[in-house]
Amino acid sequence: MKVGSIRQTVNLPGTPSEVYAALMTTKGHIAFTGADAKISPKVGGKFVAWGGYIHGKNLKLTPGRTIYQTWIPASPGWPAGHETRVRYSLAATPRGTRVTFTQSRVPVEHIGHLSPGWKKSYWDPLRAYLASR
Repeated sequence: MKVGSIRQTVNLPGTPSEVYAALMTTKGHIAFTGADAKISPKVGGKFVAWGGYIHGKNLKLTPGRTIYQTWIPASPGWPAGHETRVRYSLAATPRGTRVTFTQSRVPVEHIGHLSPGWKKSYWDPLRAYLASR
């Protein structure tokens, strides 16, 4: 199986701690996505998001700075048991937080729909949620 990576950088309103809390708490994740989620805030803890469409495990967490997880979608045609790796690096900017995002080990046939999916399903609603606080 050929794999590739998705790399995106996005600027969001809010502090790195606020961005981290939105991504890494059940309450925050549900608030910005509008979908059911259960997020463990611990290294080794598991998460489920988007009503079960995504699940994985936390590999490394540095509050307000780094989130590193396994990430498995329930996409049609997804290779059984294949895990991607997702890394969010958060950095303060004068206007909020810069998120440098990488999803690695993505089967190449899924990059085309997952890449814009991050913008539509995460960055846009997260930006709106943080701006409304």
